[in-house]
Amino acid sequence: MYAQQIANIELPTQSAVHLDGALAQPVSFFPAGTEIYAQGEKAGPLYQVEFGAVRVYRLLADGRRQISAFHMAGETFGFEADATHHFFAEAINATGIRVVRIAAVADMSRQLLPLALKGLIRAQEHLLVLGRQNAIERVAAFLVDMTERQGGLRQVELPMSRLDIGDYLGLTIETVSRVFTRLKDKGVIRLLGLRSIEILKQDVLLDMGE
Repeated sequence: MYAQQIANIELPTQSAVHLDGALAQPVSFFPAGTEIYAQGEKAGPLYQVEFGAVRVYRLLADGRRQISAFHMAGETFGFEADATHHFFAEAINATGIRVVRIAAVADMSRQLLPLALKGLIRAQEHLLVLGRQNAIERVAAFLVDMTERQGGLRQVELPMSRLDIGDYLGLTIETVSRVFTRLKDKGVIRLLGLRSIEILKQDVLLDMGE
């Protein structure tokens, strides 16, 4: 899925990100549910997740929430095309964030471009998942993505709730829960806990998510 799409692009691993000319601040702690920045606020610095997880979302006109991205430990977020944040960013659980400010005199375009491209590819893949796939295919694609982002391990930790997953995939919480149960009953995954699963049939999950 996502990792296969970017395999031919030379992108740094998020955990290895180091931006020459950037001024990294000490790690700030955000309790679960705490806002990191709000839609409409002035943009500028980047944000690196040291531990925990972040959801990026927008509130729709009817009050519903649409999550556009999740960011895990080692990943960078906060890129904007202009000087304003167009989404909210919020800590999912206890999260450590390092703010990285770009020095005014630094030309960092070559370093920032790969990170921006990686975010763009993830956004494009997210749109494809929302537009083309049914519920079980969406959840399968999501789990494959989470697996790849955690090093391809069989056991995957999901810091986000079923509601978060639903708001990310355009599904109700009830539908997400039913799909998890169906995948368990088919022997594709094992539910180790509310937010921890084991992938039993990786190939089957890949086929479902394509």
